[in-house]
Amino acid sequence: MGCSKWRAALNFGLLKVQSRLSFFLTMILLFTYLFYSLNGYSDSLPRPVFDHRSQNGLVLQDAHSVDLFGAYSASPVQEQLPKSASPSSNISIANSFGGKKFPQAIIIGVKKGGTRALLEFLRIHPDVRAVGAEPHFFDRFYDKGLEWYRNLMPRTLEGQITMEKTPSYFITKEAPRRVLSMSRHTKLIVVVRDPVTRAVSDYTQTLSKSPGLPSFQNLAFRNVSTGLIDTSWSAVRIGLYAKHLENWLRYFPLSHFLFVSGERLVTDPAGEMGRVQDFLGLKRVVSDKHFYFNQTKGFPCLKKPEGSSRPRCLGKSKGRPHPQIPSEVLLRLRDFYRPFNLKFYQMTGHNFGWN
Repeated sequence: MGCSKWRAALNFGLLKVQSRLSFFLTMILLFTYLFYSLNGYSDSLPRPVFDHRSQNGLVLQDAHSVDLFGAYSASPVQEQLPKSASPSSNISIANSFGGKKFPQAIIIGVKKGGTRALLEFLRIHPDVRAVGAEPHFFDRFYDKGLEWYRNLMPRTLEGQITMEKTPSYFITKEAPRRVLSMSRHTKLIVVVRDPVTRAVSDYTQTLSKSPGLPSFQNLAFRNVSTGLIDTSWSAVRIGLYAKHLENWLRYFPLSHFLFVSGERLVTDPAGEMGRVQDFLGLKRVVSDKHFYFNQTKGFPCLKKPEGSSRPRCLGKSKGRPHPQIPSEVLLRLRDFYRPFNLKFYQMTGHNFGWN
């Protein structure tokens, strides 16, 4: 009898010990869960990206968002955080550096028209972020894909515009369709210049790299005696602005274009920059106070920025002296371009005064 009581007491004691152990283990697990939750462990878990711009609540969005017409929208790329960044710093990193977007505006032409000057003038604006080098995506590297292209873009914050410039887009047959496949809302800027002066400037640039180049007139004419112009020469072909614009207007309405006068960009840079800023929907920040005329180069330069010891002028390749071209050659070329110029004036609704 005494033995049975002893066994019963022992079993009861073991049950109490097991119950206490279970209670302590449960409490340890609970405290462990609370500790990791409070220290942001759950923040490191993958979450969907939401577009805060939706009017009807949150909308799931990824880095390849496509609009109803199949065109890629300019939504920010969701960038990978550096390995050293802590999960709790996600928000501050995104806000500090922004995201990469497809360009909302592209300077598509023309070569030797003043595109580099325009881009440098625009980069003064705090709400413009632009690629320095010409990406040549829509004419040379399209096979690399849209994500490769987007990765070339600088980071932008809310309210900033992403831009790039590649003057050869304007004369590339496939470029309009390819730009449309990225976004049908892209704003397009074309810097145009008297096609005769532009052709001579183009030739001058090529001559500086290839001193043994034939004379301008030998390249411009198929037969100098008959005066037949060789439109296969790129320096001549680029100046057929009306023909190139016709190709672009098959894909984009005229309202998507701004035509900047290369001549006015030299004589009145602030005036032309006012038009450009209005077209891009920007506050007019770039003004007369930013420019001075460089007599040596023959075009405007940017005044000395704060913290810099010298003004900002375009490089030595800009403002080269042109070679002497016989006046009769220039007159023949001017006659050749006249009907194309008149058609371009009619298409754009603007007389550039090249005749």
